[in-house]
Amino acid sequence: MDPLTSEASSPADALVAQPAEPDVTVDFLLGGRVRLFQPKHGYRAAIDPVLLAAAVGARPGERVLDAGCGTGAASLCLAVRCPEVAITGLERDRDALALARASVAAAGLETRIRLVEGDLSHPPAAIRRTAFDWVASNPPFLAPERARAPVEPGRAAARVETVEPARWIAACLARLAPGGRLVLVHRADRLPELAAALQGRAGEITIFPLWPKEGEPARRILLRARKGSRAPARLLPGLVLHRPDGRFTEAAEAVLRGAEPIRW
Repeated sequence: MDPLTSEASSPADALVAQPAEPDVTVDFLLGGRVRLFQPKHGYRAAIDPVLLAAAVGARPGERVLDAGCGTGAASLCLAVRCPEVAITGLERDRDALALARASVAAAGLETRIRLVEGDLSHPPAAIRRTAFDWVASNPPFLAPERARAPVEPGRAAARVETVEPARWIAACLARLAPGGRLVLVHRADRLPELAAALQGRAGEITIFPLWPKEGEPARRILLRARKGSRAPARLLPGLVLHRPDGRFTEAAEAVLRGAEPIRW
């Protein structure tokens, strides 16, 4: 997925980088509504976490787990979109979590976003005790046998799987209350594995393709499923991200900069 630009032409652009410390930048998402601290080198948020947050249709009072929250991009975007929702971000990388905490504190969102250090496969007690209404995740999506791992450790951890999709999905579903919803952003070519992992565990599976340009194959998908449901699957028209000249489409702009939700 193409990253959001760090050299925007106006303050309203989706991601504008401004140096904070030698190895950290201060970036802006959702047209400036979200300020995000992230590493200058290594893994940096593109549009996937913004789209993931837009795909969570949480209602006031509901609880959302951002599984593998990284530097907090999805959690912060969700907090802006759903101001009466309780969000928990779980992340095992201490450096990423420290930046997430800095962003949450700078936004004054400590009472709405709880950040917990830990591994989704073996979650800490604070996570195990909570049954979430939603679990959202932007997991590593490259199978290690098919991909050359990036040299930078943070980028490698964010992109190359250490847990196969079936185990990741099982761990996400375990954190959901009965009838709770799982939302993932993932590679389109991994859909068969994702669907197989949900078989017998969740239904109402809904696929929302993310088309790079009109007429091009989807590279990413948003997937939503409901724990314990037996409802049939649905394939939606999805969203075309870019115009022929590479600029975002009007519909993509509405989500990425205007904080509009994904219409399921």
